[in-house]
Amino acid sequence: MGQSVRLELLGGLVGDPVDLAPVLVVDEETVLSGQGAAAASVKGEIVGFSKGPKIQGFKYRSKSNNRRRYGHRQKYAVVKVLEISK
Repeated sequence: MGQSVRLELLGGLVGDPVDLAPVLVVDEETVLSGQGAAAASVKGEIVGFSKGPKIQGFKYRSKSNNRRRYGHRQKYAVVKVLEISK
């Protein structure tokens, strides 16, 4: 708890609460996955937004004068984990 996680861009503003469904929950004594983890919940808060690294792409087809350059930069939402409940 208290850690920040980068997730794909979520619809919301800074300070909005976020509820996430965990896939795997590891406690000191038990490990829950699948249907056991469905009962657990993770509550967080959107702290900010960030961008990933820029990816440069280039497509080329020989003998047809066909060239294309493109770029992509993924946007992320930074979420601070507030509570994990089982």
